[in-house]
Amino acid sequence: MKRLLNEYREFFGEFRSRFETTGAVAPSGRFLASALCRPLRSRTGPVRVLEVGPGTGAVTRQIVKLLTPGDRFDLVELNENFVDTLNRRFEQEADFRAAAEFSAVHLCPLQEFQAEEPYDYVISGLPLNNFSAALVEEIFESYWRLLAPAGTLSYFEYMYVRPFRRLVSKPTEKLRLADLEKVLNEQLTSHRIARDWVFVNLPPAWVQHLRREPAAAAV
Repeated sequence: MKRLLNEYREFFGEFRSRFETTGAVAPSGRFLASALCRPLRSRTGPVRVLEVGPGTGAVTRQIVKLLTPGDRFDLVELNENFVDTLNRRFEQEADFRAAAEFSAVHLCPLQEFQAEEPYDYVISGLPLNNFSAALVEEIFESYWRLLAPAGTLSYFEYMYVRPFRRLVSKPTEKLRLADLEKVLNEQLTSHRIARDWVFVNLPPAWVQHLRREPAAAAV
């Protein structure tokens, strides 16, 4: 319980100082984390996993439990304080230590991250609703560059955030949200294979699962 309270305290502190890149007031809840990891549970054989925007590691905690020796796990995080927290967890916590030998935390923007091989699973916690449409387009270009053709991209967004913001925002913000929605809808229309509804989260969220080449059946 003490560790969890410290995690929430640290996350909220970063939210207050870096709202645009942190995007949430608290780490992802366990039901949201579980939904983000759902495709990974269907893994067969060694896998390569990339987590983008892991924060303090709420979703990472679920991911490492699903990994085994022979896998590869990379984490890309822009916040240096969160990177320190993640590295400490890989040193100190049992579940994290079990995956430490084949894991690495990278402090850089996703657009600058380079990988030797594509990933079977990309799991993202980036707060896309806080970004410009142009930046989100860049992020998706990076997702697809790093994801294997048959791999799965999973990311979340809080339910009905954009419609609510449009009701209370100034014209410039409404325009940003409209442009952002267009970009996201284009990606979902072309690539979505499944969506999970996570009501037991604060706030409730959707988890979107996408593939570069959508399968006929959902994961």
